[in-house]
Amino acid sequence: MNIIISQDQSEMGKVAGARAGDIIRTAIAEKGSANIILATGTSQFETLNQLVSEPDVDWRKVVMFHLDEYIGLSITHPASFRKYLMERFLSKVPPLKAAHLINGEVDPVAECERLSELISKHHIDVALVGIGENGHLAFNDPPADFEIAQPYIVVALDDTCVQQQFGEGWFPRIEDVPRRAISMSIKQILKSKEIICSVPDSRKAKAVKNCLEQQVSNLFPASILQMHPRCTIYLDTASASLLTPEIGAK
Repeated sequence: MNIIISQDQSEMGKVAGARAGDIIRTAIAEKGSANIILATGTSQFETLNQLVSEPDVDWRKVVMFHLDEYIGLSITHPASFRKYLMERFLSKVPPLKAAHLINGEVDPVAECERLSELISKHHIDVALVGIGENGHLAFNDPPADFEIAQPYIVVALDDTCVQQQFGEGWFPRIEDVPRRAISMSIKQILKSKEIICSVPDSRKAKAVKNCLEQQVSNLFPASILQMHPRCTIYLDTASASLLTPEIGAK
């Protein structure tokens, strides 16, 4: 695991997004296509801004999966992650080879089975992820299941996660935040050849410290990234503010 600390969120996103572009170009050059996983949320704004502006990416050869989606939320809702990816990514690049969005408005068990079958046929070149205020990875809240093998699963959102979604302004009332979601499992995320984890903002500083400095534990779900051989954590000075000097210097 490598850690790269930038001065601010904008610079962090440029560095992380540029690295993602490099990985995608390399995969296409080496095997004719690239398979990627994209995260959503405020932590990904600047990284995706950079990624969509990366030069010489043949998006026609890219297959995209995404991490998670609320169950029962309309695609027209401002908090819909499908809507987020359509507006912030898919509408800004040429048509992809395939874009496998999670539909939270259909039977969730059947949707997990559909997506799990699809992703099982692809070797993921790069996953773009973040870390939640409770340390979650995708919507795998603590205590996360590190052992479940199914690629997509139905999960319950804990109170801290719900508060984060409300606090970020996606919902007018905390009561409106769905309590269940479809999430990519931890094991599936870790299958990615490379992981780019973008985590800006001081409100993530405690979670960053726990996940990078504590021993790997399902109480700090993103701590599992310590075990991945090619994971880079991209922080800004605010999110890195609580790290001990020796960790922050990695």
